[in-house]
Amino acid sequence: MNPFQKNESKETLFLPVSTEEVPPQSSNFPKKPSPKICGSNYPLSIVFIVVNEFCERFSYYGMKAVLTLYFLYYLNWSEDSSASVYHAFSSLCYFTPILGAAIADSWLGKFKTIIYLSLVYVLGHVIKSMSALPILAGQNLHIVLSMVGLSLIALGTGGIKPCVAAFGGDQFEEKHAEERTRYFSVFYLSINAGSLISTFVTPMLRGDVQCFGKDCYALAFGVPGVLMLIALVVFAMGSKLYRKPPPEGNILNQVVKCIWFAISSRFKNRSGDNPKREHWLDWAAEKYPKQLIMDVKALTGVLFLYIPLPMFWALFDQQGSRWTLQATRMNGNLGFFVLQPDQIQVLSPFLIVIFIPLFDLVIYRLVSKCGINFTSLRKMTVGMILACLGFAVAAAVEIKINEMATRQPNSQEIFLQVLNLADDEVKVTVLGDENNTLLAESIKSFQNMPHYSKLHLKTKSQNFHFQLKYHNVSVYTEHPVEEKMWYTLIIREDGESISSMMVKDEENKTTNGKTAMRFVNTLHEEVSVSLGTDASLIVAEDYGVSAYRTVQRGEYPVVHCRTKNEDFSLNLGLLDFGTAYLFVITNRTNQGPQAWKMEYIPANKMSIAWQLPQYALVTAGEVMFSVTGLEFSYSQAPSSMKSVVQAAWLLTIAFGNIIVLIVAQFSGLAQWAEFIFFSCLMLVVCLIFSIMGYYYVPLKPGDVQGSADKQTPQIQGNMINLETKKTRL
Repeated sequence: MNPFQKNESKETLFLPVSTEEVPPQSSNFPKKPSPKICGSNYPLSIVFIVVNEFCERFSYYGMKAVLTLYFLYYLNWSEDSSASVYHAFSSLCYFTPILGAAIADSWLGKFKTIIYLSLVYVLGHVIKSMSALPILAGQNLHIVLSMVGLSLIALGTGGIKPCVAAFGGDQFEEKHAEERTRYFSVFYLSINAGSLISTFVTPMLRGDVQCFGKDCYALAFGVPGVLMLIALVVFAMGSKLYRKPPPEGNILNQVVKCIWFAISSRFKNRSGDNPKREHWLDWAAEKYPKQLIMDVKALTGVLFLYIPLPMFWALFDQQGSRWTLQATRMNGNLGFFVLQPDQIQVLSPFLIVIFIPLFDLVIYRLVSKCGINFTSLRKMTVGMILACLGFAVAAAVEIKINEMATRQPNSQEIFLQVLNLADDEVKVTVLGDENNTLLAESIKSFQNMPHYSKLHLKTKSQNFHFQLKYHNVSVYTEHPVEEKMWYTLIIREDGESISSMMVKDEENKTTNGKTAMRFVNTLHEEVSVSLGTDASLIVAEDYGVSAYRTVQRGEYPVVHCRTKNEDFSLNLGLLDFGTAYLFVITNRTNQGPQAWKMEYIPANKMSIAWQLPQYALVTAGEVMFSVTGLEFSYSQAPSSMKSVVQAAWLLTIAFGNIIVLIVAQFSGLAQWAEFIFFSCLMLVVCLIFSIMGYYYVPLKPGDVQGSADKQTPQIQGNMINLETKKTRL
């Protein structure tokens, strides 16, 4: 296993595999050796490939890091729809490698495939960035551009996935196999570096930079697009240095045809007149060589164990969707740093870099010294259990978040609070239809109300009667309300008397990790409030109430305001995560206009650091499941079938994302219940996999590779010993 491997292990460990059953590569390359790096045996061309991979992985993971929040906040989709489209995109990214491999092996070759599909990749980023430009009016246009852009990105990233690493392996001569092995360590390091940096940087571009009055998604998508363009340019610059093998045929196509011919022949010869054959694949013997049939038999044994694997990826890939959405409802202030909700994903590559050498050099060795036969299938089973526990922890965190969150009004209920802006105490009585008292309390001038009061309705909407006692004056008023809503009754002076107005408040779910605010202007002039965005917030005069505006968490000591006759500034103080504020602009002192602050939806109290245990468990599970699973697959599959195993492994990831898509759209479960559902489902699948593994008879290396090695001795050089050799730390 590779110490630099992160979650990319699930998609790139197979990539050093070139197409099998082909003539020796040396006959396809120019006899003149490629230029070397500083007199070493490393070809200069690999520098361009490694830089290309770093920029491409930065591009992909940077864009993907902010994708869920783009759906949620920019397109205003629901959490279920955001998660569904996120996983549909992820699934497509793991279906398209089959197409890319087919194009490279059967038509264009690796170099041209990378160039052409990289152009598609860059075009996808351009269109995706355009989908985040408000100047292109119309949400439908944004959705169309977004879907077209994501489709092109999926085709680009998936199409070049099976080509880039293998093309790098092609640059080495057969006698430099050791240098080629070290090259792949550097290659995987570039993958991790691109992913780690981009997952940290692009959320900052989104949240810390304001453009068009909102979070700058256009910049967050545009910078990864620029990196992909750089990747393409750098890769093309090394064109004259590359060794470019021609297309060599696609073994996957042969396998599919062999299996289809065996099945169709078996059904055509269903009568008892034909003698039975030892294996159903033997029905392909009339058309295909015996060696190919033997290799496909060994392959089907491995693929059978792949059937339960998509469930693990269904859990693992929710880090970028459901877990990011969970982070929006948590407090990202760590004391020394403020973490954006989509930045928490950086834990995954960071922990991978720590866990792989930890497991390889410490944990596995300790288990071995205890006399425990920790086979590959047992490691994969433990990895599934860890993922199951990770989602159980995520469910516990979700339940705790719900307990600490503000309750929502139910059917035939409203939440009401009273804001007294008069200069003295007011006694408020809420009367029902039969003049029965529903609420009675005395409220001082500018008193901060600690909570909303819950009132019951007889129908979905009705009128409430209010009695307001101020000094010796009683005022009766009436206001209509609707169920499941939040209201603030604002009491104001009206000459010698008082009056009131009912304002509908922001729903708790709308803030969803953001900081929301609105203003009440008691001045006799219209006020323009500049919140550091392109568009100012206009508040009408004489107790005008502004619209809501969401801003980033932080200190706002100087907020510039303007009236027709003067400029002034307001100190809004700290605006915290997930909080909704009401600011009343007053001029009650000789110090000029000031802002009175009321927090009516409290800040997120649960720290985002509580997500660390679930990330640690799932990442540890990924180390034991993915890397070990790839090693096991290589040791059990024939040399001629390595590329087919690669395709099948990528398909398990694709189908895992489809599982999440289906559950998100049709389960209708609360989020904590959905986490429990996935955890239980993973446990059941783990038991099934354990039973399958118990009855699986592993093949010895000689049984797998013996005859194949005699036919294609050159393959050992192409495989860079990934079948049995681990890269040392």
